[in-house]
Amino acid sequence: MEKLSACVITYNDEHTVAWSVSSVQWADEIVVVDTGSTDRTVEIAESLGARVVRSVRFTGFGEVRNRAAAECRHAWILSLDADERCPPAARDEIKGLIAGAAAHDAYLVPRYNYFMGRLIRGSGWYRDSRTPQLYRRDCMRYLPALSHEGYELTSDKPVGRLANVFLHCPFHDLDEVLHKANVISSLGARTPSNRRASMWGALGHGTWAFIRLYVLKRGFMDGWAGFVIALSNFEGTFYRYAKRYEQAQGWQLPPDPAASPKS
Repeated sequence: MEKLSACVITYNDEHTVAWSVSSVQWADEIVVVDTGSTDRTVEIAESLGARVVRSVRFTGFGEVRNRAAAECRHAWILSLDADERCPPAARDEIKGLIAGAAAHDAYLVPRYNYFMGRLIRGSGWYRDSRTPQLYRRDCMRYLPALSHEGYELTSDKPVGRLANVFLHCPFHDLDEVLHKANVISSLGARTPSNRRASMWGALGHGTWAFIRLYVLKRGFMDGWAGFVIALSNFEGTFYRYAKRYEQAQGWQLPPDPAASPKS
């Protein structure tokens, strides 16, 4: 039977890291790649038996995920974030795939997303997935990107999808909603783009982001949680484009005013 490495990337995740790492203690090894936490994240991860790679410089999610994969020793890799949990049903499905002849070399994992104390069924969050999280280490790599990383396969097999879900709690509290909107918008602003930035463009993109999630993706089904998700998406999108405009303008401190002529 082939072995599996579970890897988790962290940064100041003391509120959720135990929730995540404890869910993969059945793996043959657990690797935590920490990007400079200043709270108890590393201490908690080590207490649960994880091998922690400390103070990895954050150069984008794609590069950090590749670094985490490089630290893994086994043929299969299960990639988690510190706000994701692998429940028993998903664990058993993964163990069954590895024990047999897996039909695919990389698998997407659907997720149940929780926010403000409830399962989110709208906003495009219900049973969503990110890049493949279960894969053979020699069959996939992440593309370098500051945010929303892509991936490329080195396998002829198509990407599969697990039947069972992970649990995902993307925000610990509303303060983290604001913090992540700021961080992600800054990363997005640093991503090269050929589009000309303007404040009207920022407003238009932000408004469309809100409408798409709250109306078209039926975020209104989730009450205030759906509204906050759409609003934070507006803010993150608006500030991403506004920050690009700021960079293009290169605003400076004002000069000293000229001395008023004496009457």
